[in-house]
Formats: sequence, structure tokens, C-alpha cells
Amino acid sequence: MFTRAIDRYTKEIGESIASTCKLLGVSRQVYYRSKRSTLKGQQRAFEVVNLVMDERKQLPRIGTRKLYYKLQEPLQELHVGRDKLFSIIKANHLEIKPKRSYHVTTNSHHRFHKHKNLIINMDICRPEQVWVSDITYIGSRNNHSYLALVTDAYSKKIVGYDLSDSLGTEGSIRALKMAVRKRVYKKETLIHHSDRGFQYCSEEYQKILSKNQIITSMTESYDPYANAVAERVNGILKDEFQIEKYSLNRNDMCTLIKNSIEKYNSIRPHYSCYMLTPEQMHLQNKTKIRTYKKNKYLQG
Repeated sequence: MFTRAIDRYTKEIGESIASTCKLLGVSRQVYYRSKRSTLKGQQRAFEVVNLVMDERKQLPRIGTRKLYYKLQEPLQELHVGRDKLFSIIKANHLEIKPKRSYHVTTNSHHRFHKHKNLIINMDICRPEQVWVSDITYIGSRNNHSYLALVTDAYSKKIVGYDLSDSLGTEGSIRALKMAVRKRVYKKETLIHHSDRGFQYCSEEYQKILSKNQIITSMTESYDPYANAVAERVNGILKDEFQIEKYSLNRNDMCTLIKNSIEKYNSIRPHYSCYMLTPEQMHLQNKTKIRTYKKNKYLQG
């Protein structure tokens, strides 16, 4: 009896659909084909969202272009191209919205010697040709720290870093010493580029550079974006890895910074490196890097 009721209900639904299709001038075959296509599209979108969420377990704020690069094979199997991936991510509210923040960490009013900018319009074509150094502020007023970074301008690999609770020279010096210890191409000429902050102009910092035959270069403008590569890396760590999102004690913050930098160096593809990771890029010199826009921010 129950089965007959189901059959009768199904028949009524079918007749209703047929009547509606006839009224609209659409065949039932077209209706059912459209319905199957919609269900197939929804299933495909569901699978794509799962792929995206799996990737974001390690890189929570990785952008769509890099997701497309990392997921090329499974996306091809699902017949999803770049534009379709953008559409699915937008429809499911998975876009990454950049955050903007700026804190002054540079004090160039000091007694130390300031050096010339040696890398204006330089063609950077190999790892350890130019290192860029910078200090970025992380945390809140009640729990703040300063992260000193040394980044290779060609590979975008972070080669040295240190987390400190002050803007003194010690943090920058520890980051530089780490970079020197990890140096791979020791016989090649290396330029160290930074802003004119007292940390980099200090006698102790300059002695380390001189001892290791590293040439000093500095920005000559007061534009906070004059050191474009360093500013970009700072932004990635803050925006994508959210290193200042959590209020942590010093030990836990150091662990977070270490893990974030390891992921940045080893698994995050970099657009300017043609989607190679910084570590992959650092082991070769055949790939010509994409440069940042040729504007005033690069010229400083």
C-alpha cells in the first residue's frame, strides 16, 4: 500500500513537471538535462571546496592563484579551470581579504654613517646576490614584539630571522648572524640592502658585514615601501600566516614564527618565482624572477 502511494506521488510529480514544461515550451528532456547539470556542478563545487580547505589547513590564507597552481592535477580531473576556481571560491565566500597595517620601526636620525643605494635598477639574477633586511612590528600594545628578517632578493627565501621585545640592535644582529651561518654561495659577491635605521648603521652590525665581505647598500628615501621585497615578505607573514593574530607568550610566539617561516620557505609557491617555493628557487639561478612594479616604491 505504501509503495503504491509512493508510485502515485511520483506519477503526479512527473505529470506536474510535464505540464509546467509544456506551459513554458520546454521539453522534459531539456529540463532533466538541466537538472542533472546543476547537480553535477554542485557536486564539483563541493569537491573543489574540500580541496581548497585541505590546502588551507597548512596555509590558511593562501591566495587563489597559488591554490590553482598547487591543485592543478585534481582540478584538471574535475575539469575546473582558473576562472571557474575563482568563481567557486567567490560563491563560497572563501576569498582572502588583505589586511593593512603600518607601524614605524625605522629611526634614521642617528650619528652612524649612512650608505648609498647600490641596487637601483640592478638586475637580480641569482641567489645570494642581494639580501634585504627589515624589522616589522607584531602584536598589540600590551604584548608586542619586533621581528627582524633577512631575505634573499632573488629567491625570496628568509635566510635569517629573530624575534625580540625591543628595537635594539641585538635582534637584527642575531638575524644577520643566522643568515651568514646558512650562506650557501660563499664565494659569490653579496650586497646587504636595508633602510637607514640605526640597527643597520651601527658599528657592530657593519663589522659583521665587513668581516664576511658583504657590501652595504641602503635606501635613500624615507618612503616606508622603498625596500619593496622586504615589505612584501613582511606582509605575507602577517597577512597569510597571521603571525600577530594570537596573543602568545614569548616561547610560543617564537615557535609560531619558526613554523611559519619554514612553511613559507618550503611549501608556499611564490608568484615572482614562477610558483617555485623560495627553497626551490634558492638552489638554482636559471629562472629569471618577476620584478615588482617599476615605480617609485622600488627606486628608493
